[in-house]
Amino acid sequence: MVNMIQLTVDNIEKYFSEEAVLDGVSFELSRGDHVALVGPNGAGKSTLVNIITGVLEPDNGTVEIHPAIRVGILEQQLEYAAGRTVWDEAATALEQLASLSEEAESVAAQLSEAQGQLQEELAERFDRLQERLFQQGAYNIDYRIERILNGLGFNESEFHQPVDQLSGGQKNRLALAKLLLAEPDLMILDEPSNHLDIDATQWLEKFLAASPTTILLVSHDRFLIDQVAHKTIELHQGTIEIYKGNYSAYMRQKDERNAVLRRTYEKQQDEIARLEEFVRRHIGSQKTAQAEDRRKKLDRMERVNPPREIIAPRMGFPPPERSGDIVIRAEHISKAFDFPLFHDLTFDVLRGEKWGILGPNGTGKSTLMKILNGDLEPDEGEIHIGAKVKAAYFDQHLTCVDSEQEVVEAIRPDHKEFVERERRDVLARFGITKDMVFKKVHQLSGGERNRTALAWLSTRDANLLFLDEPTNHLDLWARDSLEKTLRDYEGTVLIVSHDRYFLNQVCDKLLVVEPGQFRVIDGNYSTYQMLVDRGLAKESRAGMEAKAESDEEQSAGKKVGKASNSKPRRKRKFPYRKVDEIEVEIAEAESRIEAIYAEMAQDEALRDGEVMKKLSDELATVQLSLEPLYEHLEEAIEMN
Repeated sequence: MVNMIQLTVDNIEKYFSEEAVLDGVSFELSRGDHVALVGPNGAGKSTLVNIITGVLEPDNGTVEIHPAIRVGILEQQLEYAAGRTVWDEAATALEQLASLSEEAESVAAQLSEAQGQLQEELAERFDRLQERLFQQGAYNIDYRIERILNGLGFNESEFHQPVDQLSGGQKNRLALAKLLLAEPDLMILDEPSNHLDIDATQWLEKFLAASPTTILLVSHDRFLIDQVAHKTIELHQGTIEIYKGNYSAYMRQKDERNAVLRRTYEKQQDEIARLEEFVRRHIGSQKTAQAEDRRKKLDRMERVNPPREIIAPRMGFPPPERSGDIVIRAEHISKAFDFPLFHDLTFDVLRGEKWGILGPNGTGKSTLMKILNGDLEPDEGEIHIGAKVKAAYFDQHLTCVDSEQEVVEAIRPDHKEFVERERRDVLARFGITKDMVFKKVHQLSGGERNRTALAWLSTRDANLLFLDEPTNHLDLWARDSLEKTLRDYEGTVLIVSHDRYFLNQVCDKLLVVEPGQFRVIDGNYSTYQMLVDRGLAKESRAGMEAKAESDEEQSAGKKVGKASNSKPRRKRKFPYRKVDEIEVEIAEAESRIEAIYAEMAQDEALRDGEVMKKLSDELATVQLSLEPLYEHLEEAIEMN
């Protein structure tokens, strides 16, 4: 039973035009497999999922699901019965257990009055029911419901809220809660982290990683895939390739595989060119026989295909005009609507910095961005914008591009002449080409609209970019391109995003906004997570104020709001070094450790005791060097 095959996808084909969306897709899922399905937008992931779940019929091939298993699917548009509360609706996922409990109570009542043979039969039945209830955890139903609702971001005050009062995002979270509570044998999850904040996404990935359930996961969240998946299936150009491991392992293997294929392909192309040149030069000459022999060799040659590569748009923003050193100074700003969002925020944003703004849903991250951009007034405090700062704002609803205009017109800047050829060149950089540029913006897919909005952003000639959820609707490869674009961009960037991988790749500062406190982290998301894990990211807002006041007294030009306790500064244990320099050294050491493990797994090393000893000694040395580096990083974050 352990290796029971639960799902078999055999030679699936699907056509929506003359070109196949799926062209012979085959794979199996066995009990306990955690598999990620990845591929660029438009590759057919949703089509494949719909065929597996029976929503669509394949044009060819079969899907077989083991008859003994229960399949659970995350549905995005569930209809809920009127009058139920969040708790009531969640509990419906456990109705089978509730029925078993009622049956056990009924049998117990009958047992108390039965005698003789009937009593023995009822006792055996009651024991069987008790065993089933115990195995399925029926005696802690309330705990299970509370745990999962809390994990997915519902607080206790919402448990008894009527479902028909929930927002669309809350209803989707409730659908996910019901699926997790139901504990099917095979769980099919299409973008489960949509509508979750970072805390809820982290809880979900830990829940799924520990789950014995078989999982087929479709997601653009690279951290989530890394934590959950044991195998990755890439769907591209109608066919699949299967890789062992999570997203990071898949990307490494993909790069290694393509490097080998590229060398083999290029070597064969050189050989083909050499043979064809010989034939061209010598056919009809004294060497005609040799030329014919070369031609036959060309005909017999089994051609190597070029590497299967997913090409993303290269994107790119033009070099910005230099602004003043201090781009934004926020002084004691507060904002409330029906309840306080944030209070007394003070910090500086310096030229060239890349800031990420983090916080649970409802803490006012987008509101803060609008205040910093001047679209909203704070209730208290002031925003000062530096010299020669020109801002551009990318909002998550993509209203920066007029949905009724043609794409090529929607990105036209107001401040300069920008002819159609130039606009089409910009759009092409963002993957919007050919007749697509003459479509109305509302006719585009979500990913195409997003890339059009990014193209619009690049025509603003801004040196300060506000990006509110810029990775929405982008596939993994487009996200990678945007990350490179923002790292290369010499201007200043503020980003609200739930994509932790994206924040990790782009940001060198984080503003963490939470109810009643805020923190400024000097580093990226991994730095922040390390501080959280070690209990070092718990500075209160009051402590930050004390640090800000101290900085102001020392120098008006220094940044304010850096996370710190108000205690006297301790003496340095290590010499002064920049945080990013230490992070680079740590990353290099960690990469070397990973490489050593890979080398130790090679057959050559396993057969050679001297090589294995040398690798083991180097591994111990590198691992030993990491501990003081981590301590140095903590000290630099706290004291720099």
